Order: sequence, then structure tokens, then C-alpha cells
Amino acid sequence: MRIITAAEATSIIQPGDSVLVSGSGGGHCVPEKVLEAIEARFLEQGEPRDLTLIHAVGIGDRQLKGAARFRHPGMLKRSLTSALIDSPPLIPMALNEDFASYTIPQGVISQLIREMAAGRPGLVTRTGLHTFVDPRQLGGRQNMAAREEIVELLHIDGEEWLRFKPFPLDVVILRGTTADEEGNVSMEEEAIPGEMLSCAQAARRLGAAVIVQVKRVARRGTLPQRSVRIPGILVDYVVVDPEQRQTYASHYEPSYAGEMRVPTEGLRRLPFTERKIIARRAAMEIVPGAVCNLGAGISTGVSAVAAEEGILDAITLSNEQGFIGGAPLTGPDSGGAQNFDAMVDQPYQFDFYDGGGLDVAFLSFAEIDGAGNVNVSRFADTIVGVGGFINISQNARKVVFSGTFTAGGLKVECRDGKLAVLEEGRHSKFVEAVRQICYNGAFARAEGREALFVTERAVFAVGAEGLELVEIAPGVDLERDVLSRMAFRPTVSPKLRPMDARLFRPEPMGLLDEFGRHARTARSPRRTLSDEAAPAPRRAAA
Repeated sequence: MRIITAAEATSIIQPGDSVLVSGSGGGHCVPEKVLEAIEARFLEQGEPRDLTLIHAVGIGDRQLKGAARFRHPGMLKRSLTSALIDSPPLIPMALNEDFASYTIPQGVISQLIREMAAGRPGLVTRTGLHTFVDPRQLGGRQNMAAREEIVELLHIDGEEWLRFKPFPLDVVILRGTTADEEGNVSMEEEAIPGEMLSCAQAARRLGAAVIVQVKRVARRGTLPQRSVRIPGILVDYVVVDPEQRQTYASHYEPSYAGEMRVPTEGLRRLPFTERKIIARRAAMEIVPGAVCNLGAGISTGVSAVAAEEGILDAITLSNEQGFIGGAPLTGPDSGGAQNFDAMVDQPYQFDFYDGGGLDVAFLSFAEIDGAGNVNVSRFADTIVGVGGFINISQNARKVVFSGTFTAGGLKVECRDGKLAVLEEGRHSKFVEAVRQICYNGAFARAEGREALFVTERAVFAVGAEGLELVEIAPGVDLERDVLSRMAFRPTVSPKLRPMDARLFRPEPMGLLDEFGRHARTARSPRRTLSDEAAPAPRRAAA
């Protein structure tokens, strides 16, 4: 292992290289000092150019950081990620065919890296079937420049599977907190675990160089052995940045790293807006003991609602970055968590999700059509990507999709437990046909998965004939405010009922009391053994 400067690290990258970068949107574990140096070298020397940039999670922008540093014409030849939305300058470039753009599920990328580390022939999974990632649709492509087939359809024992193909690696750029003189790296101040070990192991397998950016260097033999997340045998170069921030927004917050827990009262509260109404209604779908995921966007507000209502300790929230328990963060540091019980590497979190470990998932939506298909990846002139959306929505027992009914200038007001639409949004989210299928309503129904669509004025379920309106906000006119704003006519349930009036009042709803009543009657959705049914010990004690 050698300690080098960020400028020296850039000389390792050659034109045409395939570069894998760690991190998450908001600056979590992003090796920003090295990326900044790569950009500076390109602006000064015109290289490295024609790069393939790979990152499992969207990284940047917070004013042209992260992947946005590769925005200069000629730098990129190909982009493979789960999300472009965190690097806005790359979106018009992808639309203009300046580089080949692929967006595939976040869990697929992180698990594929682990498979590559073991020398296996790619990732075989059902995640992505019957979505735009399926090769029978777009195969994850976001433009015409993306010509390569990166995923193929397989049939195994009469079932359909997808194989995501391995990709080459030349340079892997990671981040930790402390490196010792042998190159062992710990991550005690980092806000997410990522897939650092898998990335370094994949690099070793493929002969790629591993560069790790850290905040400081310790003497050999002084790092606690169990704190080492990247062994020194996998590290070629270390770049030290004493000013390294935990995230773009936070220099260092101990609770993000699990160093301390904050009082529940100190967790961020949501202002009383339509977003809080939606998060509250979504939270009403949680039952005691449920294991849940909170996706990006409006769904992150569910954790704030759960904290405010006092039910946070009665459930287990998680997010795809690897956190189990506690409260996933909202706002500029979203992606991390506070008061969590465990932090696991991202590939293993997705193993849990893909295996059906989630009781309820809370996700956002951009477009919905009459068949119950959902699009979050591309609309208007924006390529967002899918993040962990497909892994989560395709494998959870129940999905609650959340979003405002319309977008672009929507204004509402609450009075006496009723909702009034003061100004309608310019864009309808209920469209005739979604642009890209990220959640396939028919496929979900065939597999027995349940879905609910929550807005500030109406709630929909998926019935036998497609979307069905089941709840409407008090004060809202069915025809004027709901049906006429949709590009298709949903079924209206004969049991259509009003949304709970408590949603439209600023004070807490009292969900904790309801949890107590529910807990006395509800049974866990997971299989348990009673004392009588417990198996006998294999060997009796002497």
C-alpha cells in the first residue's frame, strides 16, 4: 500500500477505463477529494476520457459534486448506475446521446459486484422481470447510445429469471475513515456501510487498482481488528483528506455513525403540509412488529410521523443502504439513519429484501396508469433512475406507494378535518400509460402481492380490473377533484369511504393507542413456533 495525493491518484486512471466509485447521494462515503482531482486533471490535460463510470447509488450533486464532476464532454463513454437524479448535469447529456446510459436496480448492482468478486457468471435474479429492466422491454437502457445487452432472460426449472452480466473493472475508488500503515481501513465515522468489501474483492479478482480515500492514517497494528472493513491486502493506494466530511451537508454527526442515540423528541418533525398528510396515511398501514422499508422522496416522512406518534419503537424501519431499526433520515442527509440497531453491507440488505423479508414497503411514485403500473425512472425530460425501487416493490409483501395527486404548483388547505384544493398542480400523475414500467401491476397481482396508492386527497387499491378508488378526503369533490384529473377512469369502490379526518388536523393522530389495541389482536405475519411445538434438543445433556 502507498499513500499518495489525490492528484497522483488520477494518473492511475487511463483513457477508456472502467471506474467503480463508492457512495450515496448526499455525499455519504463519496471519495470527493479524488473525484475533484480527476475533474481538475481532465480540465487541464483533457484526460482521462471515454470512461465508464459505475456507482450502485446515485452520487452528488450538492453543487456539481459526485458523478456531476464527469459532466465535461468527452469524459464519459458509458454510465451504469441505479440513479442519475443526484447528478443533474448528466441527465441532458444522456438525453443527447453523449454517452451510453443504463439504469438498473441498486440492489442488482451491489449484489452483482459481490458475484463478480467470487468469479461467478453474473447475478441471476427475478428482480426486474416485467419492468423496463427486462430485456423484453428496454434492458435498462435510457438512450439509443446504450447498445450493449447487459441483461438476458433465462428459464430455470420452468421459471423466468434474469442474468445481469459482469462488467470489467480497471480502477475502484472507495472511502473510509481511518487507514493504518498496512492499508487496513475502518469506517467508524461513515454514515453508510455501502459495499466496500465486495468492491475491493471484485477489484482483486479482476486486477483493478483500489484507491481508498480516508480522513487520517494510524500506526500499523493500532486499529481494532473488528473495526477493519477493508483489509489491507485489498488496498493499493490511500489518499488522505483531513477535511473529509461525513456528508455534503454535515461535517460529522455522531448519531449517523451509530456513536450515540438521540432522544426521539429530537428527531426531525414534518411541517403540516400535504406531504405530512400523505406520510400519515401511509403510516396507518403499519402494524405492530412490522419490518418496513422507507424509500426516497415523500415516503421518508413515514419515519418522522412514526416518531411523532410514538410508534417508532414498536416497529422496525429499514432502508436499502443497510440500516435496520431506528429512523431513516429525511432531507439533505437522506440515505443514512439515526438510532439504528444494525448496519449491514448493502448487498446483504438486498438479500433480505429479495428474500421477502419486508412486511410493508413505502415507496414514492411519479406516474400510475389504470393497470396499476408505476413509473419512477423517467418522465418529461428527466431521467431519474430506479434506485432500490424495483428490488423493494417486487419482493415486499405489501407496498404503499405515496405521492401528491398532481405535481407542479399544487396548493391545498386543511380546515376542520377537511381538505380544500386551492390551486391544482399542472401535471397529472395518473396517466393513460406509464413511460417506463418500474412496478408491474399485473405481475404483482399474479404473485399475490398487495399494493395501495396514497395521495393527499384519495387512496386507491388494485382490484381485479385495475386501479380502484377506496377512500376520498373529506371536503373533496369526487368528480371535480379526483376523477376529472385522471387520464383514465378507475373503478369506484361501492364501499368508498372518507379518509380519516385526523389526517387533516395538525395535532398528532394518536396512533400509539391504536397500536396497543392492534397488538392484542394481531398475529405476526412471520412463522413462529409455540413452546409446545418447539423442537427437542438434538442431544440431551449428560
